[in-house]
Amino acid sequence: MSEKSAITSSELGVLWLTYQEKTMILRMLEYFIEKADDEKAKNIMTDLYGEIDKYVGIITKTLQNEGAVIPVGYTAQDVNKEVPKLYDNGFDIMFVRLLKQISMGLHSLNITMSYREDIVLILKELTTITQNYYNLCTQYLLEKGLLVKSPHVSMPQSIEFVKDNNYFGGLAINPFSEKRSLNTVEVALIHHAIESNITGLQLITGFAQCANEGEVKKYFHDGTELAKSIVKELSETFLQNGIQVPQTSGGNATRSTIAPFSDKLMMYCISLFCSFSMGSSSLGTAFSLRNDLPAKMTIFAKDIFEYAHKGAKIMIKNGWMEEPFQMEERNQLVK
Repeated sequence: MSEKSAITSSELGVLWLTYQEKTMILRMLEYFIEKADDEKAKNIMTDLYGEIDKYVGIITKTLQNEGAVIPVGYTAQDVNKEVPKLYDNGFDIMFVRLLKQISMGLHSLNITMSYREDIVLILKELTTITQNYYNLCTQYLLEKGLLVKSPHVSMPQSIEFVKDNNYFGGLAINPFSEKRSLNTVEVALIHHAIESNITGLQLITGFAQCANEGEVKKYFHDGTELAKSIVKELSETFLQNGIQVPQTSGGNATRSTIAPFSDKLMMYCISLFCSFSMGSSSLGTAFSLRNDLPAKMTIFAKDIFEYAHKGAKIMIKNGWMEEPFQMEERNQLVK
């Protein structure tokens, strides 16, 4: 057998990122599994836990074989399974489904930054697992009536091409022109953004109720207001076009104010969600051709970035932000 090539800086970064995300997910799954009152949901999360735990072990061994220190990530100190339920009515699977959306994007990106076959294989296998559990969560929520599909549309009967710049509509062309109806790509992006932000709103509402540090509690409260404003703005876009706004009765935060997770873990979780939201806003900007939509998405991305930056400062202040592995300080070595 040929010797493995030396691990690259980008592969080291990819393993670090994956370790952080997966150890966070394990801690949250431990709590949700403990509190699950639906057997099917519990089985989905238990099986997923076993899959993720296996790959945390593989990543740990890979780093050890390279002589690298093992990151701290998130440990048993970051979860308390004995506290009352913080969420009810299917939120556990709603949350896992959103996490799997994030993981799919991360694994796809990480594969493009990896070269060594064993590391690429880890990411490919994690991608397959993620896609499988995303589908299991989706079908579970549909079965329980807790997930609203995007709106139906009459089937197209002919192929059309854009005839002039009026297709872009909005203020950039003519402030008095009537906007065209949304196309199906734009509807898909807006629906996804509303759905994701509703789940994020439910998550951060619970976090705001139970955070220990006053500054963290206020930060989460500000996050609920940001998520509400995004949902409101995008919902109005749907309503102006005669499209039903997706709503679900599931995923409510309970009245509990006792934290199942450390402030450190909750802050990282929201940081991860902010990164996902900024990526989604960028996609919305790139693939929406009606001028008013990219303008909205750009404002959302700016607001989310500023919110995430504020959260990073809080994490640094409290010593909660673990540094990724660093490159050599060449200038210092020369001196």
